[in-house]
This record gives sequence, structure tokens and C-alpha cells, in this order.
Amino acid sequence: MSIIFDPADRGASQNAAQGNVAQGGAAQNGAAQEIPASVRNAMELNPNAGAQNAAAQSAGEQGGEQIPSAPTWRYEVNTPEEFQKFVQLSSQGAVIFALYAPHSPSSLQMLEGVQKLVDSAAGSMICAAVDVTKLPEAAQAFGVSGVPAGVAVLAGRPAPIYTGPVSAEDLGDVLSQVLQLAAQYQLPGGFDPVVPEDEKPLPPLHAEAVAALDRGDLEGARAAYRKAITENPGDKEAKLGLEQVELLARVKDLDMATERAAAAADPMNIDAAFNVADLDLVGGHVEDAYNRLLRLFSAVGPDDKARVRERLVQLFDVVGASDPRTVKARAALTMALF
Repeated sequence: MSIIFDPADRGASQNAAQGNVAQGGAAQNGAAQEIPASVRNAMELNPNAGAQNAAAQSAGEQGGEQIPSAPTWRYEVNTPEEFQKFVQLSSQGAVIFALYAPHSPSSLQMLEGVQKLVDSAAGSMICAAVDVTKLPEAAQAFGVSGVPAGVAVLAGRPAPIYTGPVSAEDLGDVLSQVLQLAAQYQLPGGFDPVVPEDEKPLPPLHAEAVAALDRGDLEGARAAYRKAITENPGDKEAKLGLEQVELLARVKDLDMATERAAAAADPMNIDAAFNVADLDLVGGHVEDAYNRLLRLFSAVGPDDKARVRERLVQLFDVVGASDPRTVKARAALTMALF
């Protein structure tokens, strides 16, 4: 296999590619030429590197030795902004866009193959994985009509490397050619591997809030999260953290037995119902908390419905919008509104 590629005019081609991505059009470029036969000595790619790393890790675990997971250079591309970011990164080295769809087994298999080869290159290139069902603009930008499909981008200039399934050997050959071109045009890569979520450092104000919570300083945590939101109104993690702090503050001085007795004695006691729901949530009884407030919402008069709904929405935010229990309760609340 061979590819057609010419990233010689780096600035112009990168700007053109980015413009096409933004417009959702296929990135088309003019002068192109075959890979020069004189380009040699590309890094040898090993499609078995991933399996070897996994086997070594498994052997270490069986022997009681804790071995960190192998690094990966596969990044997920979920938004047009991230797409633009990875096109721009091609000015540093080769970016391999692997387009797939969850319903397509062959595209998932190709994605796995690309990841193994990219990981074996250890930072000389990166794999940008694109689910076209979530980001169809990517397929449009590259002029791709189906998956699996792969596009290599160097200095902003794209070139298709596969459309449909190909063998691991052919895939390795074509990615070696991409690395040859990258070396010729002095684009060595040097990309950092993906940082696991549990190893990513917290933003300073988030770390300050967590440290305050560890000390039992709810006011300090509240102040840190509020400052984070003021600096970045779109900080969803800070908003969630603040909701959690408010929940902890509400239950700090509550007695479970007393609150349950009050709620049982008067089912229309909104404050008691709120307190029991908060205590249930903190204790992990999410559905109990939701169901209590949903029953209350249906029972109270119009003047109190807004108040109950507001508390439910606060609890939804604490648990998470994508949690199945939240999805179910939110649907029930919507039904109760009409």
C-alpha cells in the first residue's frame, strides 16, 4: 500500500485543513506526490506491542507485582473544538484519525489495530479516535462516507490511509510510510501519552476545596468552589462540588431518627421530607430519596411544587444527570408536571 501526501507547504495546508473542518467540508488539497522512494529508515512498528504489554502486565499481577498499565497515545475526539486541536497538533507530528462507529465491528477492530501500532511508536504519532455517530462533522471534513476509515494528517494536510478493513501488515506498512514522511519534513512527534483520569492533577481551586473537605472545613470548600465558578462559569465540576458541599452542610447536624419520625408523623412536612431525602442520599439510598420527593411533589399544592422541584433538581445534579436512577426520576418528574 502507498499513500499520496505532500505536506511541503505546511502553513498554507494547515490553514486550509482547519478551514475545511470548520465548514464541515472535505479537506481537498492541490499538488500531491507519491512518497519519495528515497525516504527510508522509518521506525519499525510492532502490531503485537499492545498484546505483549498486556501479557507482561498480567504476568506481573499473577506474581503479586503491581505493574502500571502500559501508556497509550489514543485520544478520544468528541467535539469540533477537539477536532481542530488535533489538526493543529499535526504541525508537531503525524496525527492518525481513526473513524469508527460503535455498531460497526470492523471499524472497532481497525481502531484497535491503529491504536496498537501508534502505541508501539511511543509518541512519534498519535491516534485520534472519532466516533462518527457523535461527531459526523469529522467524516464530512475528510470526505468520508462510511467506516472504518483512517486519515493521516501531517502539517494540516490530510491523506486517506484506509477505507474499509485492511490487514495488520498493510496497516503497519502505511503507517511506516507516514512516519517516513514525518521524518523527512522534520515532524518528529514527541507526543505525550494520555494521562489517566485518576492521575490528572486537580485545578488549584478544586484541590483547595478537597483539602478543606478533608479538614472538615465546609465553609472553606464552599468558598473555593464559588471562586472557581466565578473565574469559570462553565466549570461543571466546581458546580457539582458546590452542590455536594451544600448537601453535606445540610445534613451535618441532623439526626436520622428524629427526622424520620417527623416525616412519618406529617407526610406533608416539606422540611422533614427534605431532610430525610438528604440523609438518604448521603447514605447511598438514592432511589429512596428521589421517590420520597416525587411523592411529595404530587401531594403538595401549586405554591409548594416549585420548591420541591428545585430540591429534586439539586439532588439530580449531585448524583449525576446520566445516572440511570436520575434519568428515571427526571422522567417521573416530567410526567408529574403535566
